[in-house]
Amino acid sequence: MLLRPKLPVAPPVPTAHLITSAPPAERQHSVAVCACQHAQVAPAARPVAPYVGLGVGAVAAVLVVGVVLTALLATVAITAVSVSIAALVLRSQLNSARTR
Repeated sequence: MLLRPKLPVAPPVPTAHLITSAPPAERQHSVAVCACQHAQVAPAARPVAPYVGLGVGAVAAVLVVGVVLTALLATVAITAVSVSIAALVLRSQLNSARTR
């Protein structure tokens, strides 16, 4: 809900006069005295392009977050191993000093 963009409402599609069988002289008429049959133009569907861009951006964001979290996890693991090795070395040195 929070990350969904608000898409603008598409403007209405203008209707066109489609006359294919009449000669050019008969095509000129005023709108008020129009007696010809007009074909209904279907409204245009919403484009899919904004949603495709949103999907690509979301996939890129998930990949970047995944890489960052993996790097942080590896850093924590390496630090834990380093601290445990340092603790073992210190313990060994302290035990050897006590036995002398």
